[in-house]
Amino acid sequence: MKKMFKLNRWLLAALLVASAGSLQSCLDDDNGYPYDLLIPKAVVTVKPTAADAFYMQLDDETTLKPVNVTASPFGEKEVRALVNYDVVDDPASPYDQAVYINWIDSLLTKPMAPNLGEAENNAKYGDDAVDILADWVTIVEDGYLTLRFGCYGNPASTTAHFVNLVSTNNPDDPYEVEFRHNAYDDIGSQPKVGLVAFRLADLPDTEGQTVKLTLKWKSYGGDKSATFDYCTRQTTVPGGEAIAAERNTLKMK
Repeated sequence: MKKMFKLNRWLLAALLVASAGSLQSCLDDDNGYPYDLLIPKAVVTVKPTAADAFYMQLDDETTLKPVNVTASPFGEKEVRALVNYDVVDDPASPYDQAVYINWIDSLLTKPMAPNLGEAENNAKYGDDAVDILADWVTIVEDGYLTLRFGCYGNPASTTAHFVNLVSTNNPDDPYEVEFRHNAYDDIGSQPKVGLVAFRLADLPDTEGQTVKLTLKWKSYGGDKSATFDYCTRQTTVPGGEAIAAERNTLKMK
């Protein structure tokens, strides 16, 4: 049986700053890393079970059974994760597909934070600019809002940025939320990228109905917003061209 693919951290760092086209030849020929094993194939929810095992929720209709990993690499925590896998012919029951995990990498996965009021929100959660990046990992599915975002910081800084999602407490729209970013004065010209997933369990149950979830944030060009189709613990995909995901170059908490 083949072994689980091991990723070189320096190679991952290179992926963050170079395009897929420019790395294709180098990765396949010089370093011995098949390119299709380096890029994530999906973002999933890793769900531990009572039997000291786990499965992965790909979407509302598809569950994945790993055949080469027994216990979750993330313990008893339910987390969102990027994964590269191959579908195999092994028995999958009671799940939908059996898969061989080549690698899996968890995302920072957080609950929503309480709205403390504007002044305290600014003090605790910050009011620093950020750009939400529209690609296939910026998505609402399986009860989570998963976001890829970019900001600028000092390249030498090791400061952990603080990111949160709060309800705006809009009396006319209970599904309006705001992304908050506290850079702790890590300001600079170096582009940095982050991936984070927020559990939306604090929002009212949609009771099977699809509603509009409005995300607001402070961007470098001013206040912005985007809407997603949202149904409690079901999958929705926002518009936008799917592109390869990037791992974090930003330290977060």
